[in-house]
Amino acid sequence: MSEAVRIHAHGGAEVLVYEHVPLPEPGPGEALVHHTAIGLNFIDIYYRNGLYKVPSLPVTLGLEGAGIVKAVGAGVDLVKVGDRVAYTGGPLGAYATDRVIHADRLVRIPAGIDDRTAATMMMQGMTAAYLLHRTYAVKSGDWIVVHAAAGGVGLIMCQWARHLGVNAIAVVSSEAKAELARANGAAAALVGYANLGAQVKKLTSGAMVPVVYDSVGKDTFTASLDCLAPLGLMVTYGSASGPVPPVDPGILGMRGSLFLTRPSLAHYTTKRGDLEYYAGMLFDVVGSGAVKIAVNQEFKLSDAASAHRAMESRATTGSTVLIP
Repeated sequence: MSEAVRIHAHGGAEVLVYEHVPLPEPGPGEALVHHTAIGLNFIDIYYRNGLYKVPSLPVTLGLEGAGIVKAVGAGVDLVKVGDRVAYTGGPLGAYATDRVIHADRLVRIPAGIDDRTAATMMMQGMTAAYLLHRTYAVKSGDWIVVHAAAGGVGLIMCQWARHLGVNAIAVVSSEAKAELARANGAAAALVGYANLGAQVKKLTSGAMVPVVYDSVGKDTFTASLDCLAPLGLMVTYGSASGPVPPVDPGILGMRGSLFLTRPSLAHYTTKRGDLEYYAGMLFDVVGSGAVKIAVNQEFKLSDAASAHRAMESRATTGSTVLIP
């Protein structure tokens, strides 16, 4: 038998149930991974509360983990039994002591990166990688706006931006989080988003920014548009405050022929080559010490409900790990 955290209905953190489930067996092209650490991400809450659809109920939540390959199915040659591996992305199923997953979604963890770090950096770190290097390829000297900058993705982006010579304006919800963002490389930190455009205008000497990275969603969307220079790019990649309401494309024209995108890691890593590229980029920047992964909260897998409550209340900073 194995243990897993599943939901049988959508709702608050109370719907998370820790229960026994059959030990899975890998089929062709699959690997059985025994988890040593599991990453917690805000997207897990979206699946729990029903904002994002699940294939069926009951379902085991979680999209990210690290562990040891215990068995492989027919035709698997990308990994072998005993390999330390990590993964992120679909399908759901990470909140478990053991899971089966397609072997082509696994990457080997380099020596020098521990399992707790690997389990919590894959989704957040590769998200930061594609946002900074592909969605909008930042350049040394750029000024950018990063919302939720004291969260997992935000802290990585601030450090990575500094490493690239980019000035990140961190937007956070408290002065303590502003201090944390500055300590992690932010060129400036702003508490709240009231008059955000005016503050960004002052910081950039009127130039505004070419890109805003917004994972908050509904509450910050208009304030984010106020920060953009003409032809700027609005990147809305999360919905912590709720989904952005329908947008009239005309407002993009009136505000300076702006661009709008809603990217997801799944689409940027569909191809095995892209997955390996972004994972390798992340492993390199973490291995060099230029980016440090702050695993600031640890919960037992059986206490996943408490972890969800902490994240929803914005009581967490950096990354959160569940330990089976």
